Amino acid sequence: MATRPDDLRARLEDRADLLEATRLRYRALKGVLESFFWKDRTRNHFELLREVAAAQPEVDATLAALRRRVEAEGWPRDAAPVRLMHEVERLREAVERAAERRLSSSSDDEEADVPATLGERLLRLETEVLDAAPFLGGRIWAQAVELLPRNLPELRAACAAGEVFERVFKRPVTEGAPAFSDDEARELARALPLGAAALVALWERLERYDSRGRVKDFLQRRMRRAPTRVARSGPELLLHAAFWHDVARVRVRAVLEAELAPVVPREHELPALLSWRAALTEDPALRLSARSVFTEGRAGLVETAAALAALSRERPRGAWSEEVAWARLEQAAQRARTEEGPEAEALRDALRLFVMLRGQARTPARLFSPEHARPAGGDVARNGDLVALVQAARHAALRQGG
Repeated sequence: MATRPDDLRARLEDRADLLEATRLRYRALKGVLESFFWKDRTRNHFELLREVAAAQPEVDATLAALRRRVEAEGWPRDAAPVRLMHEVERLREAVERAAERRLSSSSDDEEADVPATLGERLLRLETEVLDAAPFLGGRIWAQAVELLPRNLPELRAACAAGEVFERVFKRPVTEGAPAFSDDEARELARALPLGAAALVALWERLERYDSRGRVKDFLQRRMRRAPTRVARSGPELLLHAAFWHDVARVRVRAVLEAELAPVVPREHELPALLSWRAALTEDPALRLSARSVFTEGRAGLVETAAALAALSRERPRGAWSEEVAWARLEQAAQRARTEEGPEAEALRDALRLFVMLRGQARTPARLFSPEHARPAGGDVARNGDLVALVQAARHAALRQGG
């Protein structure tokens, strides 16, 4: 008994939808590439070109699998799925011929390597059209729309990171409440490098194809304005992502600087510090990894600053041991013992001040002044290394507590 066309289509599952969408895209792209002013039309249809290129591996695999199935099961030639397959194959060949012809007409080097796949050829064609531009007048915003198709992978990555930043930092700030939760800190740690790399790639794309730099300058002047409407075009998506990326960088840096003073976190350290900060709530003894972002001494310096800040704040609620806290501070100082520089010296000054204030706690205020003060620990506190200063601070704190 013959198989009904509806049954054949059902057996294709979702591949029929893919082939029908591909048929529509192929028809539109064929018209663009075969037109007389094909370069101008291609500039206006970069999103279509990229959609075809992105879907092409899946389309090729679907066509090959469907052809094997048709031959193996003997599907009738007049069945709708078989006709759809043949039409998509004919359109694919037409698009491929048009792309090859346009690539050869755009290239000065006749022996230039031609990409092996249709998707690669279409992306090469986009590059050659942009390289050949120049933009003939037109408004800057229209040029930006041409240069930034909405389906650029880098633009999608920037938008994904921007959504995280907006969700975390758009809510009102409550006094005394943490800027973000531990789970949000982990999200931020993943989103910050993703967003930064994507934005760098997008700005580089604008530099490459806009030789006069007008589009990039125009967008960078606008990127600090808070978005007031839903982003739809490529430039709007870029501005939205860039704005929230800057907000996230500033807010994260402010939180970490307050927690690690006098050590100032560097830009490339922010994601690793966020991850470590979030993990400390589950494992307070967790060491800061020095594998790729930090040197051993730098990691120790950050640990020392964090441990000293924790001891300088009010005693936290719940289970807490001051002896354990001092032991962790001393271990961190051992790790940072050889670290030098302004931040290391500022941390030593913070320890000296800690020793001075704790050691002179019983001195009448009228007799205390920086010129006459003799901090507990004497010369060790004034001139000792980081570990000696931690030991002097511990001695001063425990003596005062006794």
